[in-house]
Formats: sequence, C-alpha cells, structure tokens
Amino acid sequence: MPPSPRVGRRSLIRSLAAAGAATLLGPTPAAAQQRPILTRPIPSSGEALPVVGLGSWITFNVGNDKAARDSCAEVMRHFFDDGGRLIDSSPMYASSQEVIGYGLDKLGKPAALFSADKVWIPYGSRGRYQIEQSRRHWNVPRFDLMQVHNLLAWEDHLPTLLAMKSAGQLRYVGITTSEGRRHREIEQIMRSQPIDFVQVTYNVLDRQVEERILPLARDRGIGVIVNRPFREGALIKKVLRHPLPSWAGDIDCANWAQIILKFIVSHPAVTCAIPATTRVAHVRENMGAAYGRLPDEAMRRRVIAHVEAL
Repeated sequence: MPPSPRVGRRSLIRSLAAAGAATLLGPTPAAAQQRPILTRPIPSSGEALPVVGLGSWITFNVGNDKAARDSCAEVMRHFFDDGGRLIDSSPMYASSQEVIGYGLDKLGKPAALFSADKVWIPYGSRGRYQIEQSRRHWNVPRFDLMQVHNLLAWEDHLPTLLAMKSAGQLRYVGITTSEGRRHREIEQIMRSQPIDFVQVTYNVLDRQVEERILPLARDRGIGVIVNRPFREGALIKKVLRHPLPSWAGDIDCANWAQIILKFIVSHPAVTCAIPATTRVAHVRENMGAAYGRLPDEAMRRRVIAHVEAL
C-alpha cells in the first residue's frame, strides 16, 4: 500500500532538512570517514593526533544538572564519531572533570581518548594528590598528558610530573599559559626542561607566539596545543556578522569556525587546537576543520587580511 501524501511530505521535509544541515555543518561522520582525518605527530614520540581536539573551559562546568551533563556527553559522542581524540581539562574548571568522566562512562570508555589535564595548586607537595583526584573524576587508568596550568608552582610540579612519566604513570608532560601571559618564562622552560607539550593562545588575531614560541617549539621538538582559538566566542561573533568569503571553498571550509581553526592548525608547529563548545552542531563544525585542504602561506596571509579588515 503506498504511503499517504501526508507521510510523503513529512519524509520529504525531513530529507530536505537533513540535506540542509549537512551543507551547513560540513561532512557527516559517515562522509568524514571516507577521507583521512588530518593529524600531526607528537614530536617526542611520533604518535599521531588529530589537529582538532576538545576543550572544556566554561562549557563543561554544568555541575550535577543531568540534562546538561547528557548534552555534554552528546558533544563528546559526536567529537569521537568525527575522529577526535584529545580532550583537555583542569581542576580550575570546576565540575568539568566530573562531567567528562560522566560522558566517558556513558559512551563506554572510547578507546580513542587522549586525556589531557593539568595540575593547578600552589603547593608542590599536593600535586600528586590533586592529579589522583582528577584521574578519579575522569575515571581513567592514567592521563596521557599532564600539564602545569599557567605555570603555577612549575618549579615544584615539573619534577613530579617527569618522575611520574618515568614511572609510566603519565605518558607526556607539558606546561600551559593563556592570553599571552609570561611568554619569556615559557621560553625559558622550553629551552631548559624536557617537556613534550606547551599550550598557548593562538588565533588569527592573537599571533604573538609566531615570533618566538612556535619556532622554538619546532626547534626543540615540543608539541603545541592551542587554547582560546575563538577568543572564548568573541572572534566567532565578530566574523559571523559577515558573509563567508568566496575563497572558503578553496580550503574546504563550509563555515567561519573551520576557516579560523584551519588557519591555526596550518601552522607547521601546531599539533592540535582545542575549541570548547556545548552544542553538537558546533562540535561538528569544528571537527570539519580536521578534514580537507589546509591554507598555504599565501592563503594564511589572505585570512589574516580579511579578518583584520572586518
């Protein structure tokens, strides 16, 4: 018996809506799996990481609200479905660690996870205790990467983290800063300490790290994680007031988020950018930047000029 016209119209509407969403957001997970995800090797090991990760600052701090936790878990589900691996958090981010742990449990402990967290306490003697508390929140056997957050008591914490790495309790060690702070000290640590990663702020408008830190990272074989790629949303709000440039398709970008992220990860020293979001649509947009062509140097200059002129 043929379907009624009413059912047919509903099916057509759903099909058109799905097609429109795919055009807006970029490739679906199934489509994305047909082409390789862009990765960069961790310099100290050669292990490949997708160039787009997932941050949790503010966005995953939802407390015990079950509906909000479930929404975060869905963001994580689509992140992994689209090929993501690295999720980053910190004790500074309030309930974010517990929300990540909740999501990982709900998703059945995805094997792809690359867990990145931080130690953030002014007392070196309390560092191991805080790391263990963080590990329990995530409910993982060990962290892949542990970083000293904003260099807080780094002289005390780095020896602890390096000892834990030697003992097999961590895989990688790093340091972080944000918003351009303490770059001279960051450089000193990069030159003198055997760290695997440095995390810094970098985007099309905040490019100070191009002068010294990114070249130093390449010279020293240190991976680079980029925080605040969207200036906590302010950069996206700025560019969304303007149409997508005609040349976006030349670098396989379907939206502004992908242009901004591809600018970041096209720098040869950058290992991974970690945008944060509470929305599935946005994580799918972000992960689209891990596929397709990246800007060359001429296109990178074009992106800078275009965004600065907006």
